Amino acid sequence: MLVEKFDTFSGHRDCVYALEKGNSHNQFFSSGGDGLVVRWNVNQPDTGELFAKIPTSVYALAFDEKRNHLWIGQNFDGIQVLDIMNKKEIGSLKITNTSIFVIKLFDNQAFVGLSDGTIVVIDMELLSIRKHIKASDKSVRTIDFNPVTQEIAVGYSDFTVKIFDLTDFSLKLVVEAHTNSVFTVKYSPDYKFLLTGGRDAHLKIWNVSGNYQLQQDIVAHLFAINDICFHPDLSLFATCSMDKSIKVWDSESFKLKKVIDKARHASHGTSVNKLLWLKESSFLISGSDDRNVSVWKIA
Repeated sequence: MLVEKFDTFSGHRDCVYALEKGNSHNQFFSSGGDGLVVRWNVNQPDTGELFAKIPTSVYALAFDEKRNHLWIGQNFDGIQVLDIMNKKEIGSLKITNTSIFVIKLFDNQAFVGLSDGTIVVIDMELLSIRKHIKASDKSVRTIDFNPVTQEIAVGYSDFTVKIFDLTDFSLKLVVEAHTNSVFTVKYSPDYKFLLTGGRDAHLKIWNVSGNYQLQQDIVAHLFAINDICFHPDLSLFATCSMDKSIKVWDSESFKLKKVIDKARHASHGTSVNKLLWLKESSFLISGSDDRNVSVWKIA
């Protein structure tokens, strides 16, 4: 496997916490502690476009492909929805006075995870609240969906992963997943496995059809695993960590294939917080506490 640093995008004034795809295969958004939401084109690294300026830090972004809308989580306030074609606000919703750690969209519903342990389910068409799901007093850090089993996996700062029914939002299972906060959960592309990671630096693979029995436990990083991201086409996934590294893995064998770090690839010098693999390209995007966004060509 060959790894090439394609470019580094700079301009953020604080840590980069969120990355999200845009409406073309070479476009993406970033946001972070400075409240800036920036639109980038991988083919034009010097022309980042300030898309929105939020008065608080922004930990969560989500792109609605159907409507070309970008959902922005404004900490201590709520949700803003912007039309990315003309940068106009479609609407906003005051939902919280706490932090918003994650926004995930599924089947005309937005699931917003808050630091008080609440998941707010929003009707995307009406921009109205459908449901509050409260299963912990600790932060909701990460959400993913399994359309095959009709389940929602949610990682919390209470060290657990909770599995909810996607239809009626009932709690189906509590997985005692990690020994500290769970920062990332991702279903494999075939939906047979759930991968989880968090502050304990362990990457864990859970068998979905086996009632989420532990399949494998890998000490994957030196410090917290912040994100897991699957390649859209190839049998690969990547993890990133507070230990400043990005690791690329085989998604069938779960074997490590490549380590991307500062010493070998002039990677980030501080915690790597978020990953995004652009569809129809070999570009892996990473965002870091060093305020930079890096683009990696994986071949």
